[in-house]
Amino acid sequence: MFNPQNAPPPLPTQRAGKRPRLEPADARSVEREVRQRLADKVSGNLLGLWLLVPEHLRLGTWDLLRTWTGDPTGATVAPRLALHLVHEAALCRPTLRADRSLRHRGFELVNGLPWLPTDGAVHHLLAAHTVQEAQQLQVSLGKLRQAGGHFPARVLALDPHRLESYSQRDMVRRRPQANQPAIKQAQTFFLLDTQTRQPLGFVNASSARSLSSATRELLELAQQILPRSAQTPRPLLVADVEHFTVDLLDYVREHTPFDLLVPLRQTVALQRHYRALPETAFVRHWAGWAIATETFLPRRSALAQPCYRYIQRTGERPEEYHFKGFCCTAARAEVAALTGAFPDRWHIEEFYRFDQALGWQRAGTLNLHIRLGQMTLALLAQTLIHQLRQRLGAPFHQWEAVHLARDLFSGLEGDVRVHDDTILVTYYNAPQAAQWKAHFEQLPQRLQKEGVDPRVPWLYGFRLDFRFK
Repeated sequence: MFNPQNAPPPLPTQRAGKRPRLEPADARSVEREVRQRLADKVSGNLLGLWLLVPEHLRLGTWDLLRTWTGDPTGATVAPRLALHLVHEAALCRPTLRADRSLRHRGFELVNGLPWLPTDGAVHHLLAAHTVQEAQQLQVSLGKLRQAGGHFPARVLALDPHRLESYSQRDMVRRRPQANQPAIKQAQTFFLLDTQTRQPLGFVNASSARSLSSATRELLELAQQILPRSAQTPRPLLVADVEHFTVDLLDYVREHTPFDLLVPLRQTVALQRHYRALPETAFVRHWAGWAIATETFLPRRSALAQPCYRYIQRTGERPEEYHFKGFCCTAARAEVAALTGAFPDRWHIEEFYRFDQALGWQRAGTLNLHIRLGQMTLALLAQTLIHQLRQRLGAPFHQWEAVHLARDLFSGLEGDVRVHDDTILVTYYNAPQAAQWKAHFEQLPQRLQKEGVDPRVPWLYGFRLDFRFK
């Protein structure tokens, strides 16, 4: 359907309720309809999404989507359908299009389309692409973000995000907790930079896949994104206790430029070992907190290289001592690792709270290539929203995705019209309008000063400017 070598067939579009209509999907018809709608002017409350267009231009989203869809010229509607999914994720509405009406409020025009695609059209777009293509899109996006300073890559957090799946398929069931019954799960494994709290990427899997196997794939993805240099320090991976597996420890030491820090299981044998250590083995760093360091060889490890065990002791008197062990694949400054790097692992939970509504809070289909494609386009939306948050400043940089979608992307009244070669978006009674003028008025000139082409390629070369009334 989306092969640029073939004449595109009519595309099913969503008009209202459950009445799809076939519309011409060739480049000339789509452009003519978009230009006509812009000439007719549009009023609505979904015009906040136009604030993302400058961030698209700065990031280079259009090039990423053209590459992913296999349409280097942008002649088909496929890159615009992908853009539709990005903006739908920004609205925190990755659900059935038939259950709502987004038309006549400016949503379709910001995607360069005169209509909304049906679920079937979106399904065909996602089904036409493989897992490898979605991962390559993550790598390309990650390299752009790394060049933009989104990933200092000093400390990276690993974490599995597991959601209950209601699929009727016969599949492995796992216990969420030891005292809970086993359920079907859809798994997503994230890697996050703890300093900026931004995700490098993720991989998805059914409940059958082991954590070690998925983490190896995720780390291979990260190595393609982060540059290697002898001058840069090795990034430290921090993870929870389920990442303490011999397979993963060996893989990190032998095949990656990372170090891995994980807590050890609280077994009776280890607790007995900790208490048997002499007082001289511990270094007191402040009252009630001391650390002992030793090397050990993990059982059944294929490497002769030892790992490091950091034993944290809290309490002032022997009867009050509490011990907790950590394993690190390389020697590290233990105080900085245990008091700074490891607690930063919880930033990944803040990321889930802030942004999971973009498309990562439901299990979705177990056709993994379709689900990964949709989740990767949501990652594009998350990147754009992060850039916009940084630009708008307080209080918007503290708003979670649902709050932004409700009060910004869906909550601004305005209109869209054309003047010469410029699309003018006017907002009425926008919050902090005086502050926004400094970022959005005279936008073409601002983008040119940044070295960014102000023409919007999916809007047929129009420039974009904003007004606040």
